[in-house]
Amino acid sequence: MRIFASPSRYIQGENALFENAKTILELGDHPILLCDQLVYELVGEKFEKYLLRFGFEVLPVFFNGEASDNEINRVVSLGKEQGCNLIIGLGGGKTIDSAKAIADLLKSPVVIAPTIASTDAPVSALSVIYTDEGAFERYIFYSKNPELVLVDSKVISQAPKRLLASGIADGLATWVEARAVLQANGKTMLGKHQTLAGVAIAQRCEETLFADGLQAMAACEAKVVTPALENIIEANTLLSGIGFESGGLAAAHAIHNGFTALTGDIHHLTHGEKVAYGTLVQLFLENRPKEELNKYIRFYQQIGMPTTLKEMHLENASYEDLLKVGQQATIEGETIHQMPFEVKASDIAQAIVAVDAYVQGLA
Repeated sequence: MRIFASPSRYIQGENALFENAKTILELGDHPILLCDQLVYELVGEKFEKYLLRFGFEVLPVFFNGEASDNEINRVVSLGKEQGCNLIIGLGGGKTIDSAKAIADLLKSPVVIAPTIASTDAPVSALSVIYTDEGAFERYIFYSKNPELVLVDSKVISQAPKRLLASGIADGLATWVEARAVLQANGKTMLGKHQTLAGVAIAQRCEETLFADGLQAMAACEAKVVTPALENIIEANTLLSGIGFESGGLAAAHAIHNGFTALTGDIHHLTHGEKVAYGTLVQLFLENRPKEELNKYIRFYQQIGMPTTLKEMHLENASYEDLLKVGQQATIEGETIHQMPFEVKASDIAQAIVAVDAYVQGLA
């Protein structure tokens, strides 16, 4: 059986947050507006006032920073007390994942409004749940994707370029992982086999990121919206989101999750920065041609992604530490088991070291 999943509606463009009140109103009129304090000051307060003009009864709730069960249950309780009938998640990946979980528990529609293009969380029917301390805990899968995804490219153009680059790196894992699942005739995040559409979107995601990534980074640095930036926002958000969900995940994201087993400065890195290194590790595990390795490494370096253990803040990590990464990445149920061959914890530890040695040899 094959399954393809996507949000009911995806709207992207300049001022998308401030031109779609009627579309939001079709879903509910008493929303929780979930965002952190910084996002509220940057755009949330203005968005709340916009909704109030159209007759919404808005309950703003500040997100505490971690997509954990405790945080999700806290906001669910507030929603029940106030009788809210819609959740709007405004912000980054963890805010978005929490909003989806809250909406699922409240059995309410959800509007996802990313303020950065750093992850592919906005369009998917799953959330990554962490402990209160930030360690990976589990995935939650939902029966539906978000009803509406609103992507305001003007807002995203104002965000730090590091976050756009992180989204590009996260997106570059999409085809690498979907290709591995294809080779294994494995299963996607939907628990079934790939569709032609899911695979094609994953491949198109990679093509777009390599074609327009550097021009989009320049636009973001200048805080302007250009066709290249629009293409990269769509690739980071829609193409990568549909591509990973309907194409499947494999080693790169499992290795990212493995890094959560460690303590220290690695946790100052973004999701995409850790996925970038995980992607290189997967390419090494697959023994891909050096031309392909070099293409990824050079591009990552151009957009400021880590390609060495020092840049990952792991230059002093012991082999036992890296083995912990491998052990966490290979736990039961992890996506690494969709690879076309068995991967052991020691394989991952050794590939992590090999990537670092190879990159330093290129310098």
